[in-house]
Amino acid sequence: MLLAEQTDPDWVPLMAEAAALVTAEGGMLCHAAIVARELGVPCVTGVGAAALERLAAGGPVAVDGSAGTVAIL
Repeated sequence: MLLAEQTDPDWVPLMAEAAALVTAEGGMLCHAAIVARELGVPCVTGVGAAALERLAAGGPVAVDGSAGTVAIL
């Protein structure tokens, strides 16, 4: 899983290798969402910095791009 504040075109090789993407900023038309959709990678954007920090602490998570949810398992 790739966790980031936001992404840009330089990140595409990393995004292609990720099982899922989660960003603190953005929406359904941001770079991460568009690239993830093209790559077929689940993506949730706009979770906020605090949520990103909790996810970065480690542990398994479930990312549901269709529902827009990220759950710590």
